[in-house]
Amino acid sequence: MFDSPELTAFCPALIYIHTSTRNINAFPAVKNTEEEIDALLEETYAPFEAMWKKIETVYHCPVIQNNFEPPHYRLLGNRDAWDPHGRLNFVNRLNARFCAYAAAHENFYIQDISYLAACYGLDQWADPFYWHMYKYACAVPAIPALCFNLANIIKSIFGKNKKALVLDLDNTLWGGVVGDDGPEGIEIGQETSAGQLYSEFQAYIKAHKDMGILLAVDSKNEEENALAGLRRPDSVLKPEDFLVIRANWEPKDENLRRIAEELNIGTDSLVFVDDNPAERHRVRTGAPEAAVPELGPPETYIRILDRSGFFEVTGFSEDDVKRNTMYEANAARKKQEAGFEDYGEYLRSLEMRAEIGRFSPLYMARIAQLTNKSNQFNLTTRRHSQAELEEKAADPGCITLYGRLEDRFGDNGVVSVVYGHIGKGEPEDAGSASGRAAAVEGDGGTAAGKGNDSTATGAFHIDLWLMSCRVLKRGMEFAMMDALVKECLERDAREVFGYYYPTAKNRMVKDFYALQGFDKISEDEAGNSVWRLGLCGGYETKNHVIRVEEK
Repeated sequence: MFDSPELTAFCPALIYIHTSTRNINAFPAVKNTEEEIDALLEETYAPFEAMWKKIETVYHCPVIQNNFEPPHYRLLGNRDAWDPHGRLNFVNRLNARFCAYAAAHENFYIQDISYLAACYGLDQWADPFYWHMYKYACAVPAIPALCFNLANIIKSIFGKNKKALVLDLDNTLWGGVVGDDGPEGIEIGQETSAGQLYSEFQAYIKAHKDMGILLAVDSKNEEENALAGLRRPDSVLKPEDFLVIRANWEPKDENLRRIAEELNIGTDSLVFVDDNPAERHRVRTGAPEAAVPELGPPETYIRILDRSGFFEVTGFSEDDVKRNTMYEANAARKKQEAGFEDYGEYLRSLEMRAEIGRFSPLYMARIAQLTNKSNQFNLTTRRHSQAELEEKAADPGCITLYGRLEDRFGDNGVVSVVYGHIGKGEPEDAGSASGRAAAVEGDGGTAAGKGNDSTATGAFHIDLWLMSCRVLKRGMEFAMMDALVKECLERDAREVFGYYYPTAKNRMVKDFYALQGFDKISEDEAGNSVWRLGLCGGYETKNHVIRVEEK
């Protein structure tokens, strides 16, 4: 709440506020009127909202705020939950106020310790010994659970979520072995308790598809048997729910890598789910980047996956809902491509339309998501929170662009992001510029992004250029370049400097600037390179296959 020069200088990427029911100074008493209880609720809540608003004004960074765990006793017994005088009712009303604030404010997230404490066991979580002896608001043994849950939120904010579930079939999505028992003999559906259990697990998996998580099958099976099991009338999951089905007798780690290739994502984006410990070990050894949760009995599958935090949702965009449809459309595009001998003719056959414009509030959540998730087509791999990107959009010294692409097969959504700053007509040193980058791959920080000289003119410096891999080789990078040059000329910037900082995943864009007509002017031993494009002699438009609508 108080100004802190040290914290301001530190420029936090994120602030976490820990609180608990122990921090509630006063609870309602049975003698209080409802008006007095409402006033007490406001008195308890108001300092928190004041703190959140102060942080937003001063630090402009995401905030994670604990809600309150249930009180560790109920004076009114079960009535405590609904009576205004009850402690549990008071805590629930406070938590509802916190949730309402989160719903109304971007970059504000709730760590739900109310749910955590319930899962952990409230008696153990709120063990009074640790409070009275050490003033720990939750018991020391519960701290790892608290920290793991917090880490999942932070990972999600910075784009470290997984993207796909790769699932075994036999004794994972149904009980039994379809090749031996036949599709009629496997356990699924409402006829038996075991069948109900697997149906519930399939419904849980299908709900992830509705959130935009990609689904694939990696099963040792004959494909016809696998499909027969999924086609049972009472199977919740159907073959069309999976983007890739690899049912064969190849090693599962090899299948996993091929699935990643077909989906055009890294193996580190996959979660492999298999009941067989030998297969889990094989995948952990052969594809160590993938997540492989340790499963227990079938009745624990949902709990294990749900508490692993692989798909923690801190932001949800329209593109997330459409993701599976987008990947299905990509498969249709590949099929179309096979029918053309000339690649240019194939691109024109797609009838592509792009919307390119300055960062817009409508797409800001998706822009932030792309910034934190894109690794391959990403020249500097800077990471930013949504709040930081909103600052850049408002900075007159910055040029910001998003690109949205659709074609005859469907809408790909926002697929490309470019931003940079107008500065002096000389390049920044590649090594020092790389060091200032917010966070390269594997680093959890964010870019400071400070010190833009909004009054300087002469050159534009590209701080970030990225594109979703699902639209590679369709000419979108040229359409974005044309739009960027137009913006630069309007700002009287007569040269453009580009920077490439190599990581383990972005080698594919090493020569990107050369393809755009830039000249390389320096490269250090680490491979950090600086490129220059002069605009004084004119600029030749590069996009000839996408119809662009400027916003």
